[in-house]
Amino acid sequence: MSDQVTLTTENFENEVLKSDIPVVVDFWAEWCMPCRMIAPVLEDLSKEYSGKIKVGKLNVDDHGDIGAKYNIISIPTLLVFKDGQLIKQHVGAAPKATIQELISSAM
Repeated sequence: MSDQVTLTTENFENEVLKSDIPVVVDFWAEWCMPCRMIAPVLEDLSKEYSGKIKVGKLNVDDHGDIGAKYNIISIPTLLVFKDGQLIKQHVGAAPKATIQELISSAM
C-alpha cells in the first residue's frame, strides 16, 4: 500500500496542511528529467513508510499557484510538512538516503 497522492490546487489544503501525518510534497513536471529520476525512489519510500508519511506529487505546470506560494523556482523540489507547517526543503534530485533523512526529520 502506498501513501502517494496527486496534489492539486483544490486538494492541497486537505491533503497537506490538514494531514494528520507528515507529508513530503514533490514539486515536479513531465518534462523534468531529474524529477523522473527521483519518482521511483519516492514511490518506494511512500510504500516503506506507509501510514507514517504521505508523499504528494504536485505538477507545477498544472498548479503553478501552489508553486508560486512556496517560491518554487527549480524542480524537483521536495517540501516536508508536519502539522501543516513547512519544516524542511530540498532542491534538486537526491539519492534515497538524502530523501530518507528528510522524512526522518518529520517523524
